[in-house]
Amino acid sequence: MKITWNVVVLCYIGLILFYDQQCLVKCNAQDYGDDAAAAAPPPPELENCNGVYISYNFQGRDKIYPHVKNASAQAYSFTSTLNVMNAGAVEVKGWQIHVGFQYNELLVSTDGAIVVGGTTMPMQVGKNGTVFTGYPMTDLKTAIETAGDYTQIQVQVNIKGTMFGLKKGTPMPKSIKLLNDGYKCPVARAKGSDMSVCCMRDPKFKGKVIKTKFLPRQNGDLSLVYDVLQASTNKYLAQVTIDNINPLGRLDHWNLTWQWMRNEFIYAMRGAYTHKRDPYDCVYGPQGQYYQDFDFSTVMSCDKNPIISDLPPEKRDDDKIGKLPFCCRNGTILPTVMNETKARTIFQLEVFKLPPDNQNRTALTPPQNWQITGVLNPTYKCGPPIRVDPTEFPDPSGLDSTTAAIASWQVTCNITRPKPKESKCCVSYSAYYADSVVPCNTCACGCDQTSRCDANAQALPLPPEALLVPFVNRTAKTKAWAHIKGNKLPLKMPCPDNCGVSINWHIDSDYKNGWTARMTLFNWGENIFEEWFAAVQLKKAFPGYEKVYSFNGTKIPQLNNIIFMEGLPGLKYLMGEVNGTHPDSDPRIPGKQQSVISFTKKHTPHLDIAAGDGFPTKVIFNGEECALPTRLPKRSSGVPRSTLNLLPAIFITIITTFLLLTDRSH
Repeated sequence: MKITWNVVVLCYIGLILFYDQQCLVKCNAQDYGDDAAAAAPPPPELENCNGVYISYNFQGRDKIYPHVKNASAQAYSFTSTLNVMNAGAVEVKGWQIHVGFQYNELLVSTDGAIVVGGTTMPMQVGKNGTVFTGYPMTDLKTAIETAGDYTQIQVQVNIKGTMFGLKKGTPMPKSIKLLNDGYKCPVARAKGSDMSVCCMRDPKFKGKVIKTKFLPRQNGDLSLVYDVLQASTNKYLAQVTIDNINPLGRLDHWNLTWQWMRNEFIYAMRGAYTHKRDPYDCVYGPQGQYYQDFDFSTVMSCDKNPIISDLPPEKRDDDKIGKLPFCCRNGTILPTVMNETKARTIFQLEVFKLPPDNQNRTALTPPQNWQITGVLNPTYKCGPPIRVDPTEFPDPSGLDSTTAAIASWQVTCNITRPKPKESKCCVSYSAYYADSVVPCNTCACGCDQTSRCDANAQALPLPPEALLVPFVNRTAKTKAWAHIKGNKLPLKMPCPDNCGVSINWHIDSDYKNGWTARMTLFNWGENIFEEWFAAVQLKKAFPGYEKVYSFNGTKIPQLNNIIFMEGLPGLKYLMGEVNGTHPDSDPRIPGKQQSVISFTKKHTPHLDIAAGDGFPTKVIFNGEECALPTRLPKRSSGVPRSTLNLLPAIFITIITTFLLLTDRSH
């Protein structure tokens, strides 16, 4: 076939155009590259943020089993991301973000952060939200000191969980905000599935000048310090120090738990022990795979969430597990107002590490999610461990020098006020001018078997003798008393209070120059409370306090008008409940102690005792705030005003105390 010049010229022109087009594409790619296509402009809020920028992105949800008709009970799995970026000029140490979840979310996993005061996953966060803190990246440095290194100034938290309800719409949190001191957060902006806020430093905030390398030690009700005393490549020796700082805080038979984050295990302990000594998790876990020739039968704990308790006093001088100062008191940590030396406890543990941490002796990571509880004590909410300057100890040789820990972390715990129906003790009111007792509130300490009783009904008035018998034996007395007083009984009786300890506050007398009250403690449990204490707050009557006769009483005005009471020598034990004289027919008898408290009206002449001025506004037993009645005793018809003087009240108390002691001796 003969090819003409016209065809050749056309082919040549086509090749040139094709080459130019390819060159144009390639040149453009070289000049601007993929970065131009990938680099999305930052949101306007971030561009103008000179603080900490927080964003929450809801990525989606899926309906999961079981499928139910009730829309509010239908479960959905969801995923979301929380981004935190330090766009300011000040480093943010120990960042904490509150996310206001509101759909009964159940968190299944979080990557890049942990929940403050949380437990192991899955974890219910309820409708009031939760607080996230960084792990393993706890601090957000500035772009200035890192030359704009996003890996050091920004954290992304991937959240996966389950939520309930909201058939339509996007289930967004109520709010997101930074909780660190010195920052103010406006209302977050929400649009569709995105929410963002820029938290700025408060110009009026005057923070403490930090002269240390790490964060200063924090103040709280309870301080726990994790000190690394010795370190080698694959293990280290740590010491845990628990200090009770709150003058009215307390722990009895404490149980401490935390979560190991890097497969560590406790080889041995001194001054404390773990409840579970099962090598199974180590033998069949990553610990056994790495330490293949290790004898795990002698290991103290392989549990990821060990439960640790104090040793009993008889182990204090044991050469293997004792011989530590402030240890071995059976889990009792007293407030400083009672005994400063018993307000601290110490124990030590030898911890083995796994790769990659066991290749570097400085690769030290404290456990997370610390929680501590007692038998009948306040509820403590603990924050995350924060790195502090190493603790200094006196030189063991006795020289005038100090020895520092290799590394130290502090966990601060604060007392939370009991929510309604979640107390552990309660108070009843009575008075000389009223023949009925106002008992503890219905379900003051929780409810069970509510199908048989009314959890929302008001507690019924009781005859005074009913306070001496367990609640299960009060029904007949309550019904008989209602019949005598002409009170109408509800169709469904109120539920019991379910409290292990109850306190009766009785107005004993009211005369021209003073008045008296009698406080009685009842222990309805089997545990004996050693070195118990009670604290009573009286706002108006406090200046007139004179004396407690069968207890040790101390006025503490700096604690908001508190009268602090504890047992006298020989009466420091509040005994537990025991069987009656005839166990088959008599109800069980609670452990009890009581005392008369005298007041003068010299500085409070206008007190109206019957109107409520003589009743406490707060009662605390062993650190736990007790539930108070919602009403006061009513004056009974025909009951005259008291003309009792102080001497008969004291005499009655002495006789009562003598009878109690005689009863216990038998």
